[in-house]
Amino acid sequence: MTDIFTQCFTLVIGHEGGFDTTAADPGNWTGGIIGVGKLRGTNWGISAGAYPNLDIATLTLAAAQAIYHADYWGRLQADSLPPALALLVFDAGVNNGVGQAIHWLQTAAGTPSDGVLGPATLAAVAQVDVHSLCAEFQAQRLTAMASLPGWRVFGLGWARRLCQLPYQSLTLEHPNA
Repeated sequence: MTDIFTQCFTLVIGHEGGFDTTAADPGNWTGGIIGVGKLRGTNWGISAGAYPNLDIATLTLAAAQAIYHADYWGRLQADSLPPALALLVFDAGVNNGVGQAIHWLQTAAGTPSDGVLGPATLAAVAQVDVHSLCAEFQAQRLTAMASLPGWRVFGLGWARRLCQLPYQSLTLEHPNA
């Protein structure tokens, strides 16, 4: 696992926290909808909605890290992104889904949003100023999240998270810098 991944994982886990079974959170239900399936909760950001067959309550931090690396970091090709952007895209992938994170990245980079993070998207990302790209990515994400039905309940916490991330990206230690 890359050093940047480890740093980003530590920051994202700080937002996700430990075990929670809030019934008002659709991700805590194995069906991904409030009241559908079993209320198994979320642990380390790994939700029953996304992993309905996983024993969420006993999930270890090490197991969560392996899931984050394989199912989020790897699928988002985050090692191919500038570290600050990698943190934002990775966090969005964990919190909002990989497909949604790719959509926001493509929109921010000015490429067609086909949901495929391939060479065309990565080439477009390389052509845009990283600070402008990060700001646009966050703007796309904030606008979308503010329109979610859960915003009334969880919005202040989500907004804090979105506002903290750019500052946290400044703490990333860049290898070979």
